[in-house]
Amino acid sequence: MSLFITFEGGEGCGKSTQSRILYQRFKKLKIRALLVHEPGITALGKKVTQLLKWSKDIKISPLAELLLFNVSRTQLVTEVIKPNLAKGIVVICDRYADSTTAYQGYGRGLDLNTVKAANALGTQSVIPNLTILLDIPAEVGFSRNKEKKPDRFETENLSFHRRVRESYLKLAKAEPKRWLVVDATKSKEEITKIIWQRVSKKIPG
Repeated sequence: MSLFITFEGGEGCGKSTQSRILYQRFKKLKIRALLVHEPGITALGKKVTQLLKWSKDIKISPLAELLLFNVSRTQLVTEVIKPNLAKGIVVICDRYADSTTAYQGYGRGLDLNTVKAANALGTQSVIPNLTILLDIPAEVGFSRNKEKKPDRFETENLSFHRRVRESYLKLAKAEPKRWLVVDATKSKEEITKIIWQRVSKKIPG
């Protein structure tokens, strides 16, 4: 069974938690699955992560951000995602190209056609079967991350993160068949249940 599922959302939405829960559920069902995240996983991706998220002495332009994310993405697609999908393994990815559209396109204000072109190269036409958006107001998400050390993106102001949220909702509205929008202010258990109701429909038998 070849199935590619991505998780998207703003800071503090719980997507990493829910992606792990979904992965564990597949394992319990003895369905082969793989959990990955952007931009780190591959050797190249880990180095790019350090630059994009934790560099303090390097100034990175929005366009450079866009290209760096897609450098990492094309390596992840080539090295991990495509080979595993070809083997019939379910691939769950914490963030993918829609994050780049939201953060670099709408958040940073880059030209959306430029973002689309870069993402097309990075994804190599590998599109998710399902994208799960854990939607949460930016201020609520930030309140959940108070004790966490912030990266470069988490230190951006609320207006930036509000633009990111609005862009996700626009993307989901434009492709309702691909997206599942979940209210991330619900309990962890409720969110898990909603996600599984949708995912289970894509599992043969």
